[in-house]
Amino acid sequence: MPTDRSPSPGSDVFKKSFTAYTNGLYYLFSASQNGFAAFSRYANEFMIPYMLATNYFRDVELRKVGATGIQDTVMDYTGLGRFSADLTNRALVGAVNAFGEYVRLESGKTSDALADLLLSGNAESLEKLFTRKTNLLDLLAHRYPEAIQAIEPEYGFHFERDTNVKVAETDRFILYQVLPTDPKCEVRKQGKPVLILPPYVLGANILGFLPGDDRSYAHSFANQGIPTYIRILKDIQTSEALQVMTGEDDARDTRLFCEAIRKRNTKPVTLNGYCQGGYSALCNLLSGELDGLVDAFITCVAPMDGTHSEGLTGFLADLPRRFNDLEYGTKTLSNGNTVADGKLMGWVYKLKSIEDESPIAAFYRDLMMFARQENSDFKISKTAAALNYWLNNERNDLPMEITRMSFTSYNTPIGDDGTLPVTLFDRKLNLHRLAEKKIPWLICYGLHDNLVEPPTALAPLDHIQAEVSAFPKGHVAIATSWSDPNSACALHTRFGDENYRGPVRYHLDLEDAMAREEAPKQAKKKAAKTSKKSTTKAAKKSLTDAAKESLIASAKKRPTKAAKKPTTKTVTKSTKKAAKAADS
Repeated sequence: MPTDRSPSPGSDVFKKSFTAYTNGLYYLFSASQNGFAAFSRYANEFMIPYMLATNYFRDVELRKVGATGIQDTVMDYTGLGRFSADLTNRALVGAVNAFGEYVRLESGKTSDALADLLLSGNAESLEKLFTRKTNLLDLLAHRYPEAIQAIEPEYGFHFERDTNVKVAETDRFILYQVLPTDPKCEVRKQGKPVLILPPYVLGANILGFLPGDDRSYAHSFANQGIPTYIRILKDIQTSEALQVMTGEDDARDTRLFCEAIRKRNTKPVTLNGYCQGGYSALCNLLSGELDGLVDAFITCVAPMDGTHSEGLTGFLADLPRRFNDLEYGTKTLSNGNTVADGKLMGWVYKLKSIEDESPIAAFYRDLMMFARQENSDFKISKTAAALNYWLNNERNDLPMEITRMSFTSYNTPIGDDGTLPVTLFDRKLNLHRLAEKKIPWLICYGLHDNLVEPPTALAPLDHIQAEVSAFPKGHVAIATSWSDPNSACALHTRFGDENYRGPVRYHLDLEDAMAREEAPKQAKKKAAKTSKKSTTKAAKKSLTDAAKESLIASAKKRPTKAAKKPTTKTVTKSTKKAAKAADS
């Protein structure tokens, strides 16, 4: 009797489950490798500045230990130990919280896969879960870093392509005119110009974020037809003049650029400083060097009084005074000049927010950014790639004197009379000078900015009046998110319940007001010119008529041909005829 050799349904289920189980183990192993590789990248990004900091610390302490008493040294190092322990504790808490958020995000998918395995013996859901996690960690370890590097051609200004106009140059800066990316837009040659001063540490390219996608702060002005100029820092590694630059040099170069702009566009400049560039712009204005050249002022997320920063002030307050010194972040170049290490300064801000910026917290933050996508075919946005390219590559070293100005502003508040804690050209810098010169000021800030907190940006309001615009999100959102002309808080529009003006809208309104103010003057000037022209024409006509009358009068007085006086030759001939007749 023949037997039925066909496999039973239970056998098929077992084979499928076993295959899924073994595949799941493979994916789990692969995910572990990718996860380790990805986490190593985050750890390296944090540890490299740490190693730089330890080298600077060693060099400075070798000089200080011998000049400081043993008791003071012990107390300082005890305080530093407590400070380090507190940082470690905060980092661990942040890491645990980040891991917990990730577990909560993925718990639903994990529970469904385990329930399917335990209740029905089906391991396919578990295989899909492991496949998803493998793809997710492969993305973080390989595809994401590749996408970050691949965005470079689209990110920033790329002045080397000559798509913008080089206008002027000093030993420290280059002035470019940023041209529109919109082919339908033409720059108004007689329009009111704007000069943008970018931050020193964060670089200028964040203000030209993704111009091809209409997400660029500078191009938000240019694409409205505004004559838009930006001051670009030269390479500090090769420019010795920049390495030793002072605040006075900054002011003189800014004046030179404003003069060049005024010559091109014939109108006073709107000075616009972003982040640290805003504080430099304020100092330049208050010094008097820009008098007669600048008639309006805009700042975006600019640290005006660092003592109002709860996060950084609290961070520095816990650090023993001995270690709150610029020497611990000073780099000595091959030519002997010293500069402030930009990478280390960026790392200090990471320490301030260690709960969110530790390697583990940053790893899970980016992991969750992609895990929120439901499909396993994870997409990397240009915004995420460009932001991380900026974070990884745009950290510039600073001239020491410029760094000292910022350092002073974070340790010494603005005086009760509105005087800044720094000077230029041995002159006091008082906020009330803006009111005296009738220079309007728009202060833009980020509601959730944890780098330049709102009280830090708004500190001048304790002393003078200024218009304020509050933008949602954080420090670079004005340059990245809201530079999109179709966004909810587009820079050329009014937005929010308070009807805030974006910086581009503010500038356009200033230009319109200037045009309305000049219109009567131009009309009067045109009328005077027309009147003068008519008077001249009438005078010419009168002269012509008088000349005609004079000619006619002269013609009347002149004898006719018949009545002309006989000439000598005629008289002689007549006389001869008369004599001949007499002889006859």
